[in-house]
Amino acid sequence: MAARRLYATENGADKKTEAATEEEKKAQESEAAAGASSEKDDMTKLLAEKDKKIAELQDAYIRCLADQENLRERTRKEIAAAHEFAIQKFAKDLLDTVDILNMALTAVPNDLRTKEAAIASELAKDSAKLADHISNLYTGVSMTETELVKTLKRHGVEQDNPEGHVFNPNKHQALFQTPMPDKEAGTIFVVQKMGYTLKGRVLRPAQVGVVADTQ
Repeated sequence: MAARRLYATENGADKKTEAATEEEKKAQESEAAAGASSEKDDMTKLLAEKDKKIAELQDAYIRCLADQENLRERTRKEIAAAHEFAIQKFAKDLLDTVDILNMALTAVPNDLRTKEAAIASELAKDSAKLADHISNLYTGVSMTETELVKTLKRHGVEQDNPEGHVFNPNKHQALFQTPMPDKEAGTIFVVQKMGYTLKGRVLRPAQVGVVADTQ
């Protein structure tokens, strides 16, 4: 009888131990599941943050491409405008020259502007008046040339008059040579067309006559 009680007691204890073990196992499984669920939530949150960051970077990249395209378009327009109006200042400076030339032309009376009219005009018979008109015309044309040379100079175009200088094939174009005993060979003695330089570079060589070597 005592043996049966002992067995029953041991059997009950074993059942209690098994039940406790089972509960502990369930608790561990529950904790593991909870940990896995928490880890999954963290991963989901991290992925969501990364997706948001990627979307922000893509948006910033698209905006950057749009800004670059706008900048290129503005640059193209500015370059086109610069090319189109590059001559604006030069053209504006030439207006004074045109005005002076117009004044010179206006100084010539209508009666002297054609050959036929000049022959039939009374002005042609008055040498003093004719000389006066010619003088005014020359003065006007001379002023026009002076103003034009000044305008060119303001824009870096310099006039080159090499008369009396030694011939330089890099700056001058010899049209002819003539021996001249009183001048040194290789010297420029006449300039038929002035030379011009742009910022120190030859724009057009002066067309000249050069003293030839007599030997």
